Amino acid sequence: MASIHRRFKSPYWVAAFTGVDGRRRQRSTKTRERSKALKITLDWAKAAKAGRAGRLTEAQCKRVVSEIHEEATGEPLHFDTTREWLNEWLTSKKSRTSPRTFLKYSQYVAEFLAHLGERANATLDAVRKKDVESFLDLLLTAGHSPTTVNGALKILRMPFRNAHQLGRLSINPTVGVQLLKDHADIERDTFTVEQLRALVEVAESNWKGAIIAGFFTGLRLGDVTQLKWESVDLEAGLLRVKTTKTGQVVTIPIHAEFAKWLRKQTRGIGKAPLFPELIDKSSGGERSGLSMTFNRIMERAGIKGRILRRRKKGSAGRTTSSLGFHSLRHSFNSALANSGVAQEVRQRLTGHSDERQNRRHTHHEIKVLRSAIAVLPSVTR
Repeated sequence: MASIHRRFKSPYWVAAFTGVDGRRRQRSTKTRERSKALKITLDWAKAAKAGRAGRLTEAQCKRVVSEIHEEATGEPLHFDTTREWLNEWLTSKKSRTSPRTFLKYSQYVAEFLAHLGERANATLDAVRKKDVESFLDLLLTAGHSPTTVNGALKILRMPFRNAHQLGRLSINPTVGVQLLKDHADIERDTFTVEQLRALVEVAESNWKGAIIAGFFTGLRLGDVTQLKWESVDLEAGLLRVKTTKTGQVVTIPIHAEFAKWLRKQTRGIGKAPLFPELIDKSSGGERSGLSMTFNRIMERAGIKGRILRRRKKGSAGRTTSSLGFHSLRHSFNSALANSGVAQEVRQRLTGHSDERQNRRHTHHEIKVLRSAIAVLPSVTR
């Protein structure tokens, strides 16, 4: 039989009822109102009785807790399933991210939900750290690179961290899941001057300009293909870009060879793209992705890199070479180093200094950066 009473010096009513194990339980209702305390006590007693009879379901537990919460606060308690929360998070990101970024978010959310199977329809608290780790292991087994797997983890961290901050989740399952070590960048090779010239010679249209820009700015593939005319100041001979990976604003003097290519193009206004044929393409993709397209340009130029990671037969990953578009960034940095350009100057040019420093370049600093860029060799025949 359920009843309520008050303890000495406590303002709250205490519930007394028979628990699931048949023993008498006493639990504070955390309310001072007798009617609310009685309703909470009866709900607990009813749930315990169903448990003793083997009829207590997850849905009933949720309903009981929700009703108790509503009694105490006036608002019903909603239990998010993993599928509901991740899809809700995706919806919130659709208007706040670029179509390409949203596509990547959607892809990994869909794959993670598929990995959970029916458990994706359970409450958000049902997801454990081991679920996240096994999903990342699955991506690795499928042949994806550590960089890709780390990207998936970074994406999953966002909605789960958000749920934890909002109190929808008691334990964030992505906390403690470590990023993988990726040695691909260390193993990357650089292009020789002759290879660079061969690439420029066989490349067509926008790709020719993108390769020239990649070598003479050291920017990553995504930053090159997203370049807008508003970033180009041909009169001052400067390129100002906010990099995607770090969010840093870098100021790069425009090399004479890149300036020559720019002057041959139809000048766009504001956010008009420098490379309209490349801006809407994703970096991945087996055939039409930017990375694979660049690999085909290398093939036409007769350039082959060392195989760092070979694609497993039937896997979703891809073969990774020691040479790719990112090698232009390494070639840029290496050419500067070989010409005696100081590490501090190279860091300024490759985006490792903070935004405030880049915005406050003095005339002397710009002169130093111009001198550094000027040492880069010609890549057109």
